[in-house]
Parts: sequence; structure tokens; C-alpha cells
Amino acid sequence: MLLNGVKIYGRGDDAFNIRIEAGKIAEVSENGITVKDDTLVLTFNSALAFPGLINSHDHLDFNLFQQLGDKTYNNYVEWGEYIQQNYQEQIAAVVNVPQHLRAQWGIYKNLLCGITTVVNHGEHLQIDNPLIMVFDNCQSLHSVANERNWKIRLNNPLKANTPAVIHVGEGSDTGAFAEINKLIRWTIIKRKLIGVHGVAMRPSQAGNFDALVWCPDSNYFLLNKTARIDLLKHCTNILFGTDSTLSATWNIWDHLRLAQKTGLMDNIELYQSLTTNPAKAWRLNTGQIIPGKDADIVIAKSDPDSFFSIDPADLLLVMHRGNMRLVDEELFNQMDTADLGAFSKIYIGDACKYVQGDLPGLIKQIHQYYPEAKFPVQTEQYTTTQ
Repeated sequence: MLLNGVKIYGRGDDAFNIRIEAGKIAEVSENGITVKDDTLVLTFNSALAFPGLINSHDHLDFNLFQQLGDKTYNNYVEWGEYIQQNYQEQIAAVVNVPQHLRAQWGIYKNLLCGITTVVNHGEHLQIDNPLIMVFDNCQSLHSVANERNWKIRLNNPLKANTPAVIHVGEGSDTGAFAEINKLIRWTIIKRKLIGVHGVAMRPSQAGNFDALVWCPDSNYFLLNKTARIDLLKHCTNILFGTDSTLSATWNIWDHLRLAQKTGLMDNIELYQSLTTNPAKAWRLNTGQIIPGKDADIVIAKSDPDSFFSIDPADLLLVMHRGNMRLVDEELFNQMDTADLGAFSKIYIGDACKYVQGDLPGLIKQIHQYYPEAKFPVQTEQYTTTQ
């Protein structure tokens, strides 16, 4: 496959051509690239290419929830107890949907935003042929307060070479700060420790973590506060996460604009928290558009300077390991219709997209269990929005 005439984020106004072979980026050049006659060639005009985004924190099977909560909480324990008491019907309605259907929608939620790798926090999910990478080569511990036997699990010598990922310091009170110290104190064996949220974290604690996943949208919804990333970024590797729609909106681009407004990271740092930083933390062969990397590429209608104004409706192409997963209607005339045989037609606002798999059928199945479920896409059968 050859992608012609795209600008690459961070490389100015020059147009590049990208050749893809065997699922990897084979060549990136400002000059013309010769390919075989039967090669699919897609030509773009005023389009911006960037690596598929890496979402370092989500709960894939929790993305049918609306945001639950109606006040500011001191910490995640208080929030969890509150929603269990006050939103029992809503929780039961979502949990009534089989987990594999909820997880499939979680994958689509990420794909529609241009995410090609998502780190799922929680139990291993059985997902057949996921359209993007669901990374779970780590040990998920929920939290110090809500994980039984967390000390034993954390210090399991058989997991010494596996990253431990845990919610920590998700609160604005002294207890949240103390929880971080407790976790550090009980990390007896030397292993890679990745914290999530860290709202109460201080620089003196951050050095004990290989990385911290920042989820600002979720933090502000629960706590009306987020981590001091401007200080912590000097002490540990910062990754970006969305969390699920239980505590955050579905669109990662809204999260990024919120993060941008905080001024806690500059644009380059924020971009790296979605690309090179998590690629390093999770040991992935992606995060850059250079030869040899996996062909995880997103192309959007955008100028080089307007990356943070992108929305899902602007995405022209989402590619995972050289496979087209989402294609805008604009590209339809450049493709053999047979290439879209396994795709379904959807709308994000007024923008028509073709997405791999039967997304309308998935929505129909979910509605059989949960008729009130709302989705940020429209199909001929379903026009609900979120």
C-alpha cells in the first residue's frame, strides 16, 4: 500500500509518501515511490498523518456507562460507594449486557478516535480478532483499597518481569497521599510499577514509578482536580489515558483539549504521552512514522498546526499494522469496493465512515439487552447519540 501526499505531524508543511509492506512502514519519502501495478495507492490533499494513538488506560467493558456521579468526591473509594448506592439501576442495566459485547464496543470507542493500541485495566478479556491492539502484557491491580491480597500479588516473584499497573493516589485528601506511600513501602521486589491517576502524588513519590498514566477528564469529573503533571513529568514518564465512560467522555480529543488548557504539559509533551512515551513504557514497535515501525497510522483532515483541534469526524483513515480499520467516504472512489466488503457504513455527525466489522449489528445486539444504550455514531437502523 502507498499513502501519497500526507503531512506528518511534527515535520512541518512538507508532503510525504509512505509505503507499507507486510504490516510495517517500509519507506517514508518526500520523493515519489515506485510500487507494483497492483498496489493500492491512496492520494491525499491537505491531510495530516500521525502514529495511531496509544491509550494507556481504559476499562473496555465499562464503556456503555454514562458518567455516574453528581458531586465532587474526596477519593475514588467515596465515589465508588456513592454510585453503588445511588445508581443501582443504571449499573445493573449495563452489567446485564454480556461482557464480550461490552468489550467489543470498548474497542470501537477507541478505534473511532484514532486509537490503535489500548491498555485494558482489569481481567483478561476474551476478544476474537480485535481490530486494534488490546495490550494486557501487564499485571492489573485495581487499587490498594479495592484489591484483595494486593501485597501478595504485587510481590509475586513469578511476575517480577511483568509491569504492575495500579490505580493509586486517586483523591484530593491526605488518605490518597498516604496510599501512595503505602504502595511504595510494600513494593518489596524490584519490578516495573506504573501508576494510574496519581492526583495526590508528589515529586518525591513519582520517582518510584516507571510511569504515571494521566487521565485528566476522569480526574476533574470525580475530584475537580488533577495531578501536578507539571512537576511529576520531571520525575517519571507520563502516559495519557481516557479511563472508561463511567467517569469520562468517550472522545479522547476532548480529553486532550482539556489537558492542553491546564498548561501542565506543552503540546510536544502531550503528543509524546500518546505516542513515543507509551511505546517505550509498554515496549511497543509503534509510536513513530519511520521505517521498521508497525504501520499504525492515522490520517485526518487537518493542517500541521491544528493537531489538537481534530475530532473523530475528521479522521480519513485509521490503520492498524497495515490493515485499514476505518475509512472515510472521501477515499471510497480510490478503492476497489471489494476492499470494503467486510466494512459497515456509519455516520459520525455528518461524516460518513466505513468501519471494519458489523458495528450496526453490534449496536443491535447491545440494544436487545440494554435498549437505553446510547452511541456516538449513527446508522440507518440506529440514530442514538451520546
